[in-house]
Amino acid sequence: MTKTLVGTPDEQPRKRKKTPKLRDGVVKRGSTWSYVIRVQDPETGESRPRWVGGFPTEDGAKAARDEARVKARRGEYIDRNAITVAEYLADWIEGHAVEIKPHTLKGYRDMIRLYIVPRIGKARLQALRPSTITKLYRDLLTGGGRTGDPLAANTVKHVHIVLRKALTDAVLVDELIPNNPAERAKLPRVPATEPGMIWTPAQLRAFLETASDHRLFAFFHLAAYTGARRGELLNLRWRDVDLDTPQIHIKGSAAVIDRQRVEGTTKSGRSRVVSLDAHTVRVLKAHRARQDADKLKVGEEWKGKDTYVFTTGWGEPVFPDTVSSLMPKLIKAVPGLPPARLHDLRHIHATTLLMAGVPIHVVAARLGHADPAITLRVYAHVITEQAATAADTFARAVSS
Repeated sequence: MTKTLVGTPDEQPRKRKKTPKLRDGVVKRGSTWSYVIRVQDPETGESRPRWVGGFPTEDGAKAARDEARVKARRGEYIDRNAITVAEYLADWIEGHAVEIKPHTLKGYRDMIRLYIVPRIGKARLQALRPSTITKLYRDLLTGGGRTGDPLAANTVKHVHIVLRKALTDAVLVDELIPNNPAERAKLPRVPATEPGMIWTPAQLRAFLETASDHRLFAFFHLAAYTGARRGELLNLRWRDVDLDTPQIHIKGSAAVIDRQRVEGTTKSGRSRVVSLDAHTVRVLKAHRARQDADKLKVGEEWKGKDTYVFTTGWGEPVFPDTVSSLMPKLIKAVPGLPPARLHDLRHIHATTLLMAGVPIHVVAARLGHADPAITLRVYAHVITEQAATAADTFARAVSS
């Protein structure tokens, strides 16, 4: 006998939809599996559920659940986050803009804008793997230049430095990823490079004699006789120069960013004192007398409100690129003098001192290296040459 249902459709019993059953923190939703664990909020101390889904199999969801439970007990659990590499790097660089030196900051921005974001910017930060970053480095090496040319290995190394630093903060500061994939990526080998062309003392003298008639002669003399960097000398004020002791106090540096002259700290972030010889004192005295004559000639139009050691004829601080572009012009005026960069005057200073037997830590202090190990690494070839003669030096000392 057929049973007849009485009443309106609303009054008829409805068929209940089956609710997926949660078994030990794992449940099937549609065609995939999910798990849920409880994680304690470190700020409030409250325990809240965290759902993670998208696993193709039940076993996969259970394995991930077990791993998440262990991390939760250790306080290492990290919520899933959809932030991309580009989004994180944009926030990261803005957050560090105050504490990074302007010139370094520009370099970081360039590395991110030109090389990192175009290739892996759209990837989720939490999806980054060492293999992803290794491929990034490989792609940059083979065609990372602006016209598709190979990118220099040293530039790729700088990309790695920026990315590793940012991802370290993503682990330790922002707690968005459990570990730094850049630490395990395979970085291309960068061949060790030694300083460029180094003049002999005679060649340096010939260069300085030719430059002696130029109003910026004292700059090139001081660069060679102190080993200071270009920006450090162009940031120097007369109040930082003590011609009685005699010494200079290097406190900061000048650089060019977006065609603007900017000033900041030294490369190491620390100031230093560098001693001067008697000849250099005479050169600086003559330079100051010449500058005073310029100031008297210009009169009220003098722009030197802050007493920079090296200025234009109107008293304005010298633009860093000015001295760099001037050096090759002065070199051409010396017959047979090999080409060299302005920075090579620093290398000449260091090499000459090391070959004369000056202790490595003394040379490092004059150059402003934070650690003598840097000096050892840069001038390893000089140290090797000295080591070759060490036996003869000892034998002569004992014989005498």
